[in-house]
Amino acid sequence: MPFTEPEPKIFACRQSVEIAEKIAEAYGEPLGKVSVATFSDGEFQPSFEESIRGGRVFLIGSTFPNSDNLMELLLMIDAAKRASARHITAVMPYFGWARQDRKDKPRVPIAAKMVANLLQAAGATRIITMDLHADQIQGFFEKPVDHLFASTLFLPYLKKMNLENLSIASPDMGGSKRAYAYSKFLECDVVVCYKQRKKANVISHMELIGEVTGKDVVLVDDMVDTAGTLVKAAEVMMEKGATSVRAICTHPLLSGNATQRIEDSLLAELIVTDSIPLKYPSSKIKVVSAAELFADVMKRVHSNTSISSKFLM
Repeated sequence: MPFTEPEPKIFACRQSVEIAEKIAEAYGEPLGKVSVATFSDGEFQPSFEESIRGGRVFLIGSTFPNSDNLMELLLMIDAAKRASARHITAVMPYFGWARQDRKDKPRVPIAAKMVANLLQAAGATRIITMDLHADQIQGFFEKPVDHLFASTLFLPYLKKMNLENLSIASPDMGGSKRAYAYSKFLECDVVVCYKQRKKANVISHMELIGEVTGKDVVLVDDMVDTAGTLVKAAEVMMEKGATSVRAICTHPLLSGNATQRIEDSLLAELIVTDSIPLKYPSSKIKVVSAAELFADVMKRVHSNTSISSKFLM
């Protein structure tokens, strides 16, 4: 009797249940049953409460700090491997520890490479993620990586806004490639912020490369952490004559008092995805769901069809 590939099963890590439920609904399959036993010292043990033998499993989990989130995903991958799953796809809306993608000074780790090794050693056979901090992280894997772009979601949103004098901006030199890609698609100007830091997350000075007078500026970045850069950039741009400043950031880390900082800033709004659940609601933060994008790509992966149509740029 010929082997028929069973329908995949979708499971969620605890930190990503919210987006996983949306993905499962868009996919048309229910979330699988997982239980997690927690020991008194904080150690935990996930367990699949249904058979996954011989099938494909999608394990949804963003790996933002703390490190328990990464550990839970690794344990679920290992459990799936030991339960004889045929294909194990780690769906990581946010790939954490990605800022450490190179040695920028002596005697530091390359954490992104280490995480890639851990995922593969645990048993992941494929990775699906969105807006990596650096494109070259794909090369850290020996397994297939589907690197999705949130521009698929954000560009239609921007077009609907019909901003008259749109200008795309990068909050730093490293993000200029992303900003130029947006500007090419939207046929508008580009501004780049040149910033100097005293230390991580602390900006000492910022200058603009480009003209913002009379422009509706949209800052584009892959993540927002303390929001210090975005707030500073908005201040500088408004001082230079910008009509409005808003920001698009894929991953809303929003650590510390970042949400309040955005509330008090000159930013008109911050547009993010639900790759990471918001810690605090804000009238200035608009969430665009990535669930349908992930669900569609997961379907295409399962049916071995092309996902190239999912890339607007």
